[in-house]
Amino acid sequence: MVVDRCHIAVLGASGYTGADAVRLALGHPGLRIAALGGDSKAGLALGEIFPHLGLYDLPKLQRVEDIAWDGIEAVIGCLPHRASEEILSRLPAHLKLVDLSADFRLRSAAVYQEWYGRAHSSPHLLGEAVYGLTEWARPALPSARLVACPGCYPTAVLLALLPLIEAGIIVLDDVIIDAKSGVTGAGRSLKEANLFAEIGESTHAYGIGAHRHMPEIEQQLGLASGEDVRVNFTPHLLPMSRGELVTCHVRLAPGSTCADARNALDLALRQEAFVHLAPEGLSPATRHVRGSNHCLINVFADRLPGRVIVIAAIDNLVKGSAGQAVQNLNLMLNLREGLGLEQAPLFP
Repeated sequence: MVVDRCHIAVLGASGYTGADAVRLALGHPGLRIAALGGDSKAGLALGEIFPHLGLYDLPKLQRVEDIAWDGIEAVIGCLPHRASEEILSRLPAHLKLVDLSADFRLRSAAVYQEWYGRAHSSPHLLGEAVYGLTEWARPALPSARLVACPGCYPTAVLLALLPLIEAGIIVLDDVIIDAKSGVTGAGRSLKEANLFAEIGESTHAYGIGAHRHMPEIEQQLGLASGEDVRVNFTPHLLPMSRGELVTCHVRLAPGSTCADARNALDLALRQEAFVHLAPEGLSPATRHVRGSNHCLINVFADRLPGRVIVIAAIDNLVKGSAGQAVQNLNLMLNLREGLGLEQAPLFP
């Protein structure tokens, strides 16, 4: 039982990811929410924005510059990219920072500028930031000050493919990723394309050939394989609030089989609390993981010789963002990794 709670601030608490971070922190025996940042909603109670959180005794939203940082030990940043790098770089040095924006995920300031259209304001922090795919970042997290949580799409893709790369089961010269997400993945700000009349009873691809998660996926696959990797990645928006499914079409290494791929996934994941190999033949679905920090993966033989199809399902707001942030923060604070994250998936 945890007695002493770590006092945290959640910045960007008025967004979907921020709200889920608050929800998870409320059920966490080792965390206490000491401050909520939300410049555009400063002065409001969080329950006025999200009534489902109005039953809890929470601090009112504040401008980040008005937060008293004494006594606060850690920050979960749920701010948009650009705003995140500017704000987090100015925070006191004693704070542990878990960032959910894209601002510290890429190692190269030049690549960041290419994909985000502006120079990085704190390039010195790119080398300090730990890429927080928890299952692969564990050794670095206890001593980390700044952790960059992966994007939701990269989380699902990397959890599905990294075990196969490390086992030498697949090659990366022809990777096709078909990805689908619920509308919360697009954030809470008003966008015409996300209106109910636009998204309801419909689905569409977006960011075709140029989605900003592409360099992040390529960076991490390249680091794992030691190769210069290029992927074909196409995301789609589905008419559901949360959930994410990625279907990865990959080529087997010479002499490898689908059974070898399944064995490699089983060996890599059998000890994991939140990443699981599905029973043989079961196709992972977003309904299998909704509201939870779990990732469900399976692999299938392709009818094209020498290829397999790897499918992974996550909740984009939990394992794809706020849940993974809490999982990382637990290790940064020397707490049990799964603390506050054991809730079962919500079904139906």
